[in-house]
Amino acid sequence: MRIKAVARRILLQMKGDRRTVALIIGAPIIMMTLIFFVLNSDAQNVNIAVINAPESYVDALYENNARVTRMDEAGALVALENQEIVAAVSMENGKYSYVVDGSNSVKSKKALAALEGSRAQNTGKVRADLNSEIEYIYGASDLEMFDNYGAALLGFVIFFFVFLIAGINFLTERTSGTLEKMLSTPIRRSEIVLGYICGYGVIAIVQTVLITFYLVYVLKIIMIGSIWSVMIITLATSICALTLGMMLSSLAENEFQIVQFIPIVIIPQIFFCGIFELSEAWDTVGYAFPLKYSADALSRVMIRGAGMDINVLLDLSVLIAFSAIFVLMNIKILKKHRAI
Repeated sequence: MRIKAVARRILLQMKGDRRTVALIIGAPIIMMTLIFFVLNSDAQNVNIAVINAPESYVDALYENNARVTRMDEAGALVALENQEIVAAVSMENGKYSYVVDGSNSVKSKKALAALEGSRAQNTGKVRADLNSEIEYIYGASDLEMFDNYGAALLGFVIFFFVFLIAGINFLTERTSGTLEKMLSTPIRRSEIVLGYICGYGVIAIVQTVLITFYLVYVLKIIMIGSIWSVMIITLATSICALTLGMMLSSLAENEFQIVQFIPIVIIPQIFFCGIFELSEAWDTVGYAFPLKYSADALSRVMIRGAGMDINVLLDLSVLIAFSAIFVLMNIKILKKHRAI
């Protein structure tokens, strides 16, 4: 009977916690639906620019699941820089030359398979002196799998742990009564939020520095650009996670409810930050999540060797904008604890 009483109490308590019930029932359904659509998205085609090649070769490219665009050499290089295409092909005196973006070995191998398969269909057996020339403008032919996804994973790991630590610690400040005492003083809500950001920001900086240096100098992840550029990007990522964790902790009543936000807020970003190859439609959805911009900036610096160019600065600006929005929302949410 005592076992029954304990079980009954737990079930009644669970019944009154609508958020937990929704998480148990709704979150797995939403996550599996998301995984189904993302992993079954049509991302088989690769974008290839044709600079100079016969029409029969272009037709063969279409048959080998390539999306073909006619470009001149200068336009193709710009498209490679902007990641609009994976490879460019030109033919001169019967010899094919490929310029390939090797920053993602999965895409580059798929593009090369389409290029070589189309050449075989178009010309049949080729003399040894006419074998295709391949130039990797970014990355390399032997890029390791960890190098492919390391940039995106670096951003995700930092984002996840800073979010978790900030959310739980800020919640502890509330549940222990520290935050309420501060709110009872003349100090402004904005000063409280910015003060916490500065305090936890120091911890986030230390964590970010350690993780970044460990990946670069111990695990030897590919690093073509400047490590200091990577540090700036990862710090912007950690501040974004910090402000998000603080904001959501203002809506939680206990540590378990902070954890409940993970499958809703954090896990979906894994699918859209660049780890998975997605269709154009699903890739566009990723721009609604901060980690998309973090992964893009990190991959540009670490794999493609970019500096603080316009694309990286744009990604950083969006991360800062996300942080500013989370700060303003956090200040507004604190009104329920004290009206000013």
